[in-house]
Amino acid sequence: MMAVSRLASLPKRNSRMDDTHIRLAHGNGGSYMRELIETVFARHLANPLLNVQADAVALPAMEGVVMVTTDGFTVQPLEFPGGTIGSLAVHGTVNDLAVSGATPLYLTLNAFIEEGFDIARLERIIASLADAASEVGVVVVAGDTKVLPRGEGGGLYLATTGVGVRPRHIQLGLNRVQSGDAILVSGPVGDHGIAVMLAREQFGLSGALLSDAASVFPLTQALASVTGLRFMRDPTRGGLATVLHEICRATSLEVRLTQTAIPVREQVTAVCEMLGYDPMFLACEGRVVAVVEASQAAEALTRLQALPQGRDAAIIGSVNSGRAHVVLKTELGGERILEELEDDPLPRIC
Repeated sequence: MMAVSRLASLPKRNSRMDDTHIRLAHGNGGSYMRELIETVFARHLANPLLNVQADAVALPAMEGVVMVTTDGFTVQPLEFPGGTIGSLAVHGTVNDLAVSGATPLYLTLNAFIEEGFDIARLERIIASLADAASEVGVVVVAGDTKVLPRGEGGGLYLATTGVGVRPRHIQLGLNRVQSGDAILVSGPVGDHGIAVMLAREQFGLSGALLSDAASVFPLTQALASVTGLRFMRDPTRGGLATVLHEICRATSLEVRLTQTAIPVREQVTAVCEMLGYDPMFLACEGRVVAVVEASQAAEALTRLQALPQGRDAAIIGSVNSGRAHVVLKTELGGERILEELEDDPLPRIC
């Protein structure tokens, strides 16, 4: 388990944290590592369940179906408009729990830090992570740190595990999707992908677009009591189109979309047109795709639009009998098949 677990029992020494950058010694298990964890990680992430004297943490008893997810984060740049790799790690993990119908409760955190990484920057990122966790209502209960030799990492990688509880009466899954169901999305697609790309200042482009990275738990809570809710997913890598292809593969049904119904910001559309990207395949980090029984779609839409995060939600298409394709009705009234993503248009986006 985590080196944090031994902090309280170690004697204080003269601080080594006057260093400004990570050394290999910060990962050797000795005083440098202890002080890094104590000064940066434990200070920001401290909570009653983070047992600093044990190698494992005991979680309280949980009522319902215990759900577990795990994820890794390698986004570049590490700090981008609307978030950091730290806040993204929280949102990405809790969102996987939320779209499964669970209430996120606990996280573990593993940090892989490259030698030479700026400690002040590390502290900003971990503070961002701690703030995001506090806002969502989850706590980091365990973790680990490793230091990679210079040149063997991208500055900082994070890996997380999330634990939550799903009420027993909530049953969601691709196996529940049926012909005739409606498809909704909770807000504009492609914001995160384009915001991160612009932050890289590639192609001579820059902009003020913010990532949509946020917890989707309020959105999934709003949908949870809709009796016709079949399935939810957050459209991260591969974007909206990739989620829809998952539906086709799992059900052998056709997905039909109306392009004019899909919310896309003007800035995203403009960048995509200049660079040849398709917003349907760009990552979102604060959106929900939901499949709902058609008779309940209007109710689901009303619930999403009642929330600030869901005010631009829309019904964008339907699941139908037919060949297992994603078919888009274009603005001009024609149709085109959205093929499954092969190449990665924007690597290291999350």
